[in-house]
Amino acid sequence: MAGDLAYAVEHAREWLKRRRIEDVIPTKSNQRRRPGFDREKYRRRNVVERCIGWIKEFRRVATRYEKLAVNYLAMVKLAMMRRYFRLLSDTA
Repeated sequence: MAGDLAYAVEHAREWLKRRRIEDVIPTKSNQRRRPGFDREKYRRRNVVERCIGWIKEFRRVATRYEKLAVNYLAMVKLAMMRRYFRLLSDTA
């Protein structure tokens, strides 16, 4: 799991460790540096954050107008298609 500094607390790291989930969370300035922190993996979480930001440009998804999960999922898919088509038109 890649997380930002808000997740750099010991109980969050222990919870992940108990479930055998590898964490990629940087340490705060007042914490001891952890060996083996993979900066490259941490930087890749930016891709996911940007994708969520693009989806939230679709106001209906960001404000969650749809109450049923199936309808909400349909709106998320429409938002992704809209983003994909915008990317296609920008490259043409």
